[in-house]
Amino acid sequence: MRTALVIGTGLIGTSAALALSARGVTVHLADHDPEQARTAAALGAGTEDAPDGPVDLAVVAAPPALVADVLADAMARGAARGYIDVASVKGGPRRELEARGLDLSAYIGTHPMSGREKSGPLAATADLFEGRPWVLTPTRDTDTEVLNLALELVSHCRAVPVVMDADAHDRAVALVSHMPHLVSSMVAARLEHAEEAAVRLCGQGIRDVTRIAASDPRMWIDILSANPGPVADLLTDVAADLEETVRALRALQSADEDKRREGGTGIAEVLRRGNAGQVRVPGKHGSAPRAYETVAVLIDDQPGQLARIFADAGRAGVNVEDVRIEHATGQQAGLVQLMVEPRAAAALTAALTELGWSIRQ
Repeated sequence: MRTALVIGTGLIGTSAALALSARGVTVHLADHDPEQARTAAALGAGTEDAPDGPVDLAVVAAPPALVADVLADAMARGAARGYIDVASVKGGPRRELEARGLDLSAYIGTHPMSGREKSGPLAATADLFEGRPWVLTPTRDTDTEVLNLALELVSHCRAVPVVMDADAHDRAVALVSHMPHLVSSMVAARLEHAEEAAVRLCGQGIRDVTRIAASDPRMWIDILSANPGPVADLLTDVAADLEETVRALRALQSADEDKRREGGTGIAEVLRRGNAGQVRVPGKHGSAPRAYETVAVLIDDQPGQLARIFADAGRAGVNVEDVRIEHATGQQAGLVQLMVEPRAAAALTAALTELGWSIRQ
């Protein structure tokens, strides 16, 4: 691949353009908002100049509802040898293109499984996709050259290619992305009119659950409008679980011992199923989750504290597998939770204690 055209210079389009430009590909940028394309170009993502002729690959980074229109226009102009889109829904756009009678041998639907709560070109980074799955949904009609161009793009972005059927992809993202986002928003909505005294008690748990609720509502309306059926099916199942859970909790309020016992059994079953599902979430490097031990360290909110603690862990010969930070409400301090292999926990605790760090059990 020597040339590319990125149509749509938001977070995903600009990030892909930055990665391609960094690897020597000449990238042309286009957007319905010229100012957004100008910003992406200023960041080094490419040039606003139109290409002299067909490019090797056109990357359509438009909302799902607009993908078919943008792709059809680009194909009619003969803008590229191959065409892909990066929308988060795959089945609908493909069916729209088929209904228009277009030759889809030069097209493949794709979806990089990466993003941020922020949107727009200023939020873009060349390493946004690094190590992340990038779904490809070829059909029997997809030209081999186009598939190879798509794989080359994924390689330039240092992502991990995953081949799936388009409709299977849409059901999967409904489960792992779209439905959780709505549930996160529903939980966060409980905080909108909550008493300030209650909100001040927020800890890491509520932060984890509501983090993705900070995303742009306009973007999510576009996404959910393109994949409503699978998301609604999943929420129906969640609603049934909620009803059962409410009944179990009400039973725990009963004066009848048998009903209380039944309620406890119902809650235990919900928690058990949650445990069974959570352990299936891939862990580090996509492997099966591993049990790490946590070494919790109290740190002051001062420059260089995190760098020091990681450096001290390194000098102790301990690899930090994961890290979480729990911020203390109203205080200039926080609790850094270092996840390490169980056999390394005691050595790390001893080394950090000797260096003056405050360890919390």
